[in-house]
Amino acid sequence: MALCALLLLAPVVMASTAPAPPAGGEAGAAEYRSAFGASSRVVVWIVAELHLMFGAFVLGVPIFASIVEVVGWRTGERRYDDLAHEFTKLLSAAFSTTAAFGGFLVFALIGLYPRFMAFLTSIFHETFYVYAGLFFAEGFTLYLYYYGWERMQGRWKGLHVVLGILLNIWGTLLMLLANSWASYMMSPTGIDKETLRFVGTTWQAVANPLWIPLGIHRILGNIAFGGFIVGAYAAVKFLAARSDEDRAHYDWMGYVGNFVGLSALIPLPFAGYYLGREVYSASAVMGNNMMGGAFSWTFIIQAVLIGILFIGGNYYLWAGMGRIDGAERYQPYIKYINLVLLLSFAVWLTPRNIPLSGEEQMALGGQFHPLLKYLGLMSAKNAAVNFIILSTFFSFLLYRRGNKGEPRPFAAHGRGGLVTLGAAAAVSVGLLLWYGSSLLALDPRSLDLSAAQAAYFRPPALLLFGQAAMVLLTGWLTLRNRGKLAQTLFFASTAAASVFFLGVYGFVIMEKANPFLRNVAVAQWLMVMVCLLWNTTIDVLLFRGADTVGAIRWGKMPARSQYALVLLCVTIVMLMGLMGFIRSGLREDWHIYGVLQDTSPWAWTPTNAYMMRVVGSIVVVFLGLISFIFWLAGLGEPKREQGRPA
Repeated sequence: MALCALLLLAPVVMASTAPAPPAGGEAGAAEYRSAFGASSRVVVWIVAELHLMFGAFVLGVPIFASIVEVVGWRTGERRYDDLAHEFTKLLSAAFSTTAAFGGFLVFALIGLYPRFMAFLTSIFHETFYVYAGLFFAEGFTLYLYYYGWERMQGRWKGLHVVLGILLNIWGTLLMLLANSWASYMMSPTGIDKETLRFVGTTWQAVANPLWIPLGIHRILGNIAFGGFIVGAYAAVKFLAARSDEDRAHYDWMGYVGNFVGLSALIPLPFAGYYLGREVYSASAVMGNNMMGGAFSWTFIIQAVLIGILFIGGNYYLWAGMGRIDGAERYQPYIKYINLVLLLSFAVWLTPRNIPLSGEEQMALGGQFHPLLKYLGLMSAKNAAVNFIILSTFFSFLLYRRGNKGEPRPFAAHGRGGLVTLGAAAAVSVGLLLWYGSSLLALDPRSLDLSAAQAAYFRPPALLLFGQAAMVLLTGWLTLRNRGKLAQTLFFASTAAASVFFLGVYGFVIMEKANPFLRNVAVAQWLMVMVCLLWNTTIDVLLFRGADTVGAIRWGKMPARSQYALVLLCVTIVMLMGLMGFIRSGLREDWHIYGVLQDTSPWAWTPTNAYMMRVVGSIVVVFLGLISFIFWLAGLGEPKREQGRPA
């Protein structure tokens, strides 16, 4: 750990003796080196991606481990505390590997790309000291949190919970600081346009335009990544378990991992859309290459992988309903949810630019298939992803209701229920009215549109106001003990407004006021997120304390459900490798986009086939390493004659 922190400061020493980089980016003999004759780019690519994958796991797992511990602390249920402890055991085993790959990455960058590192260090050297301090803080907090678990029970439990929160704070700050280096390479600030030299402050470099969008995207991605890996770990343990007690424990652990992964996956497409929009704002060239140029087909691959995650996560929930007595009454809904998922998935991955043969062009009257002309556009894809998210959320609500009887009268929840419902209504209505009002007040000139085109801003704004009214109506129905009807109405109104109306209206916007499409996408996302918040609140209040019609038989899951968890893990690892390639590859032959050019022999954009070979190799190596690390961590477990309590 100390070695890695010292390595982070090594570029500062190098920069103190390195000359200032040439302004014009002329090639030089000392600018690049080769690693034993291998491609330096591939070496850095592999090491950096492995470091990021382990880092994502180390950042994502503490977040839900800390949440699970707090739940156990407040409810007094020991099983939650045991689960959080097991999560942390996995974390401590992976932490040193993360640090080792970090040190390896620093060595590789200094040795293979000295000119680039000298330039980056001259800008960010002050952040390296902060990073090293945060690294020490995270390491000490992690080991105190893990090894002090049993000693900090009882009256010291509150202190242990605080340590878990601190661990997440240090990890998040570390990620944000490292993100600033990566995002600066895509959207540099503080550069003199004449000399191409840095004349700004360190804070200006850190707070570059892509810093926050990339941070939001990575936080959600890391949580989903950690959740699905924990789910796969539990699945392997479940399949190898010899006692019913162990199978019950690892079944529950796999369910928690899948729930955490899906919870972070649901808002992830919108975080990616936000990042992509800001990339386009920072550079239209990068934006065009991303969605319509050299990287467009990588997004088709991305759509396939994300579709597998959503369908696989839903399948696991449906299989899980088999362990719940009483859930069979909801089985008829599954085929309809599955149909919606498959159709939406097909729209989402449909490309727009598959060329037709000469005969087909003559028959259909164009170079591309007329159906692709519409399904391949962003408006259709925005509608599809919103429908996927609503369907996934509906699956989870059915699972949650599996063994619940009739809901309790709302009056039984007392003042606490009324306050909870009122607070959720205030947040939901406030968000909808805020964005609807902002659309009506939007200056069309800010989007390079005319005053007459402002008329296209009204329909989305009116739909947002209508959804705010629906919150009030469904809240009143909930108070009148018609909560199920309220949820159905709000689901229907959200799907009608966000998916069907705005999905079709988006094609009008693309033709009449194309820059406004980004605002339409935000309106769609906001409606869906409010639906999730509002319907979850109603559901919790409806069934809190309700009678149960059957028990949850943990451990009674078919083996195929565990294979689904393993599939989700492999898919999320491939997705992270793919998106890492896209983010870095968008710079093409620039180290610092538009400022420091890559003049090395490897400064060419890889083909998709080349990319898949490298990313596939990284996935295999990572899964092998993480499996080996988990196996090593399990060697220290005492053998149990009896299983653990469920």
